[in-house]
Amino acid sequence: MRTDLLHRRAGGQRTTVVSRPTALVDLAALRANARTITRLTGTPLLAVVKADGYGHGAVALARAALAGGASALGVTSVTEAVALRRAGIDVPVLSWLNAPATDFRPALHARVDLAVPSLDHLEAIRAAVRRTGVTATIHLHVDIGMSRDGAGQDSWGRLCTEARTAEEAREVVVHGLMGHLGCADRPGHPTTTRDLDRFDRATRVAHAAGLRPTVRHLGGTPAALTDPRARLDLCRVGAGLVGIDPARTGAPLRPALTLLAPVVAVREARAGQRVGYGDAHVLPRATRLALLPVGYADGIPRIASGRASVLLHGRRCPVVGLVSMDQVVVDVGALPVVAGDTAVVLGPGAGGEPTTHEWARWAGTIEHEIVTGIGPRVDRRHVEEDH
Repeated sequence: MRTDLLHRRAGGQRTTVVSRPTALVDLAALRANARTITRLTGTPLLAVVKADGYGHGAVALARAALAGGASALGVTSVTEAVALRRAGIDVPVLSWLNAPATDFRPALHARVDLAVPSLDHLEAIRAAVRRTGVTATIHLHVDIGMSRDGAGQDSWGRLCTEARTAEEAREVVVHGLMGHLGCADRPGHPTTTRDLDRFDRATRVAHAAGLRPTVRHLGGTPAALTDPRARLDLCRVGAGLVGIDPARTGAPLRPALTLLAPVVAVREARAGQRVGYGDAHVLPRATRLALLPVGYADGIPRIASGRASVLLHGRRCPVVGLVSMDQVVVDVGALPVVAGDTAVVLGPGAGGEPTTHEWARWAGTIEHEIVTGIGPRVDRRHVEEDH
């Protein structure tokens, strides 16, 4: 870990001291995960760094993934893509979720690849090409069953034909075909086979229109790790880079984020005393309570009230009472906790702290929501952990 962080011993363990809620992001873990995924799939890796790199920092995740073997990057919006360029990152970047009214000129000037899910998008990009004189590199996006982004089967043929017309006019280069699998986190699910068949049919339609894309890509993290059929020419992986394994494959991925919070106050509490809003928790015994300055505005799910815990002095301590917007209360019992100590709210789990997977279970959600929900008041520090 970086030497400019302060440490002290608490309960026999080395603890990072923080004065405000802080997320430590392990760059070594990010690089290692990219290497692991590239090795396991044997396929070029497009590192997905959307949503500020799944809450880990988009630029930091991008650089770590590239150092670990990724060859391209993916984001949702043009804004996210242009920000990577402004950070000095000069590899292929694909943006795939924009409204037709988007101003695509900054993307063209920044040499950002654009996904095209509809005729309206194609026409908007062609208009931007005419205004800038810059040819667009595009990936035609087909909906293969999720009823979400991508052209439906009824419009796919015309989209391919119009894209070919734009290509002949030297307005675009159709570099890729893309779609997305809805059930890849359940290996062997029959829907995946049907979706793969739909994508193959969509590819044949594109070829019949005269298109010859260089790459085809479908698979996110679960498909990349579990189904060789879905890897095609490129794997689009985001969650796996930060250590999330949605299909629970057992792949040796390292969670990269540790969320810390300082203890701002400790108080003695008697049996029968209320904790927090709404009489939701009444203490069954006398104890000591520690206050942490994190709440649902910082990504602590309110629905996890009454189930969650944090690590203090090497011991799990339950969160008591309802999670508030800015704070939680923790029952520390007889532990010698004092103001200024640091609680590990979540982390990789090696030291006994709660993991992102546990928080997701307590909140009835997925790990992706936990890490991307960590709010802007939480300080992010990118560190190199010692392994």
